[in-house]
Amino acid sequence: MKKITVIGAGNVGATCANVIAQKDLARELVLVDIKEGVAEGKALDIWQTSSINNFNTRVVGVTNDYLKTKGSGVVVITSGIPRKPGMSRDDLIKTNAGIVKDVTEKVLKYSPDAVLIIVSNPLDVMTYCAYLASNKPSTKVFGMAGELDTARYRAFIANALDVSPKDILSLSLGGHGDTMVPLPRYTSVNGIPITELLAKEEIDKIVERTKFGGGELVNLMGTSAWYAPGAAAAQMVEAIVDDQKRIFPVCACLNGEYGLKDIYMGVPVILGEEGIKKIIQIDLNKDEKKLLNDSATAVRKVMKVLDDMKVF
Repeated sequence: MKKITVIGAGNVGATCANVIAQKDLARELVLVDIKEGVAEGKALDIWQTSSINNFNTRVVGVTNDYLKTKGSGVVVITSGIPRKPGMSRDDLIKTNAGIVKDVTEKVLKYSPDAVLIIVSNPLDVMTYCAYLASNKPSTKVFGMAGELDTARYRAFIANALDVSPKDILSLSLGGHGDTMVPLPRYTSVNGIPITELLAKEEIDKIVERTKFGGGELVNLMGTSAWYAPGAAAAQMVEAIVDDQKRIFPVCACLNGEYGLKDIYMGVPVILGEEGIKKIIQIDLNKDEKKLLNDSATAVRKVMKVLDDMKVF
């Protein structure tokens, strides 16, 4: 790919840019930030690792200059303030909605055909916000959520079993937050169902820890996580750039799937060069459906806050 842009040179954006560069996914990678010198400095720092990590992607940083992003095939939006202790993702909406709307409009002025990946929180509603601002098909505007959630889920399972996380396959649905729905029934270790390896009580503990995984890190560090979110977004970029047609849990717009409509939530999709190629519907039992519907209710409450703000 000729060019990829990451908007926001904070911890998540810089990590995402670093992983993208190391994977050599584009001829040029542009890192944009509103704070003078930050994107330029971090881009230069990343570029200076090129001979160490053996990549050719040119990394360029700019301050609020969207002309430099012209012709980007994929744009990752991480802009917005991070969470602090005591804050939920939902508390961020009033500030971040305006930021995401503004950034989306600016980047699409110069890259109208770009696929947009949203990482800003509260993620489900910020993805919806970007979709409204973009006037693009929903298959080209989606959020990074489930890929991060399942990464945390798999990491906790790997610890519990003392096995490689590479062998763990899992799935998570719903909103990116405390109402997310990790699915033990769709979790396996090299084909072995997790229910045959761990007791229900231990699985339940892992599921609960996963739901509050972001909050755990905020309490430990005083701010939101960045290594895993940045790497998860970069993995989605890779699937698009290489047209990998990988199945990832992505924050996508539902139009009847899972009995839900006009809402952005995490569901499994096939991801390729044009964005979301297909939303995959899996069979859910009664309990799983209730959890998903409960998560949808929570997301809609935050969507209502956005609607009441009359940003659009």
